[in-house]
Amino acid sequence: MPDEFSKIPAALKSCNARLAIVLGSGLGPFAESLNSQTVIPYGDIPGLPVSKVPGHAGRFLVTEMAGHPILIAQGRVHLYEGWTSGEVTRSVRLMHQIGITTLILTNAAGSANPEFPPGEWMMLSDHLNLTGQTPLHGGPNFFDMSEVYSRDLRTAFRSQATRLGMPLHEGVYAALPGPQYETPAEIRMLRTLGADAVGMSTVPEAIQARALGLQVCAFSCLTNWGAGLSEGTLNHEEVSETGRHAANALVNLLHATLPEVS
Repeated sequence: MPDEFSKIPAALKSCNARLAIVLGSGLGPFAESLNSQTVIPYGDIPGLPVSKVPGHAGRFLVTEMAGHPILIAQGRVHLYEGWTSGEVTRSVRLMHQIGITTLILTNAAGSANPEFPPGEWMMLSDHLNLTGQTPLHGGPNFFDMSEVYSRDLRTAFRSQATRLGMPLHEGVYAALPGPQYETPAEIRMLRTLGADAVGMSTVPEAIQARALGLQVCAFSCLTNWGAGLSEGTLNHEEVSETGRHAANALVNLLHATLPEVS
């Protein structure tokens, strides 16, 4: 795949990171827990989309953990904003271009599994791409997707979660285009299809990353019950607030595990 970014800021091009983390809604506390940050706004990189969704800062942070450089993407763009799947995944191709080999994705999601309560985390074991789009559209890009989410990475994170006493579910994430939340009937359908959580991101990035040969691991912050599983209505502010409260558990897990995998 040819390089599509001709003007990459020097601090990003020379960061020497091999591991990158994409932070979803309300998950900024992880970035704030790290020191020695170099900030690079997405808007400084020609051709890179910038989100206008609250909770997505729209910037890269170059920092270190356990002596290893890491890259943090604080916020992402979404299909529901009007971007194509190819545009949504430009940041993944940029990361690959500068040498990233392992990608950790995070998101806020609704729980479709009665045993996975809001406020806890789910590690993705697989996904359902129900967006109707793929970043690989446009050619015979027949990449294998039988193991999108690395077994080795999942084993490492699961082991540390157990050591920390952190509840960490594993399950299937269903990606829908949004931006509206699902109806009760749609949640029942998704559960029948095998989904444990539902959201509006992550899957295009995971597909693109695997096509480029990156190792991928992904986590959903379960911010709410899917429609019909509880009383009340859903709104983005409550989703972001739950994400902020649950972020510390993932921060601890990342700090414990990243030295093993970076």
